[in-house]
Formats: sequence, C-alpha cells, structure tokens
Amino acid sequence: MDDRNLMENMLLVEKGICDLFMHGAIESSTENVHRTFSDSLNTALKIQDQIYGKMQEKGWYTTEQVDRSQLNSVKMKFMGQS
Repeated sequence: MDDRNLMENMLLVEKGICDLFMHGAIESSTENVHRTFSDSLNTALKIQDQIYGKMQEKGWYTTEQVDRSQLNSVKMKFMGQS
C-alpha cells in the first residue's frame, strides 16, 4: 500500500467519523451530549480538511472548475424546473 492509498483510506475513515458524530449530535437528548458530539464533529472536520489539503498538495485530490451554465442547469434540476 502506497502513501496515496493510505491517505485515501484516512480520508474515508475521517469522513465516516464525521458522519457518526453528526448523527450523534442530531439524535442527542441533552445539551451536554449534543455539545460533546458537536465539538467532536468540529474537530473531526478540521482533521478531514487537513488530510484533504495534504492530498491536494500532492495532486492526489483535484477539483475542476465548473462552467456557470452547468451550475445553473444542476440548480434548475434540483429545483424541479428542468
């Protein structure tokens, strides 16, 4: 397993952790529990962002610019106007 695969796995695990913390916050029954899950989610999101940033630096996670017309087309689709 190379560095890229390790980073991809780390990113996937961190995204899963974020998902668990988010659902924990949504389902929490007390303010203290909600705050604990929310704080943990914020920490996990920062870690996810750091991993993503390192992957971008290495060229392993690239994004592309979207044309404004493509963006508007998708927006209209989800607004039910296509």
